[in-house]
Amino acid sequence: MDEEIQQITAIYHMIVEFFVTYSFQLVGAVLIIIIGFWLGGKVANLIHSICQRHSLDVTLSTFLANTAKILVIAIMSVIAMGKIGISIGPFVAALGAVSLGAGLALQSPLSNYGAGLNLILTRPFVVGNTISVQNVTGIVEEIQLAYTRLTNEDGIEITIPNKHIIGEVIHNSRADTLIELEVGISYNADPEQAVLVIKQALAGLHVDSERNNPVVGIDSFGDSNITLAARLWAPTCNHFRVRYQANSAIYAALKQAKIEIAYPQREVRMIS
Repeated sequence: MDEEIQQITAIYHMIVEFFVTYSFQLVGAVLIIIIGFWLGGKVANLIHSICQRHSLDVTLSTFLANTAKILVIAIMSVIAMGKIGISIGPFVAALGAVSLGAGLALQSPLSNYGAGLNLILTRPFVVGNTISVQNVTGIVEEIQLAYTRLTNEDGIEITIPNKHIIGEVIHNSRADTLIELEVGISYNADPEQAVLVIKQALAGLHVDSERNNPVVGIDSFGDSNITLAARLWAPTCNHFRVRYQANSAIYAALKQAKIEIAYPQREVRMIS
């Protein structure tokens, strides 16, 4: 019993001596860390406002602001540790060992973060662009370090790990999607008149796109028809609606102009 009391007393005296000796250092370290968080927030807001002033992408702006905040807090934390006499050398060595082990164990997830950093810095696409990659197409809603999130016209969210984007062929059509249409007319019809009729029909769609300039022309000559092709741009969020409206407009215009839409035919000759 006496030994336990002596141990408790010794621990008590040790704690009292520590706080008496390092009380001001502890208070100073806590103040330094508080100032670090405050200063980090201020620096992050300043960088974010500068990026917005220069019209930088929101993903890149957020990444730069958060990185600056973490660096400021880390520097102030190191200063605070030195204030109470803690050497950071062993921590740096331990952190290096842990980082090496974690890097080997999490090689695949970390590759997503590396690819995400590459996407943020090189900016092959930004939020709001329409991209096609890995056989999927959608509007970029969010670019994170680990993944990129797309949405299509049906409102379906598509999450792609960033390592599957880097090194792949990326089709970026900004905010629009190209619509390609075909229609076959009879060889008895005037193709130039049909092209003019289709152009007028597509011009009346009022597609909300900066590239609303339909291109119409003769695409090929088939066995039983002349194939006319039309290409027009439409906002990705309305791709299928515009496609269906364009097909209906072309059909109605050709019918009104009495231009025959061809159907498959085969001529059979009997030789006696």
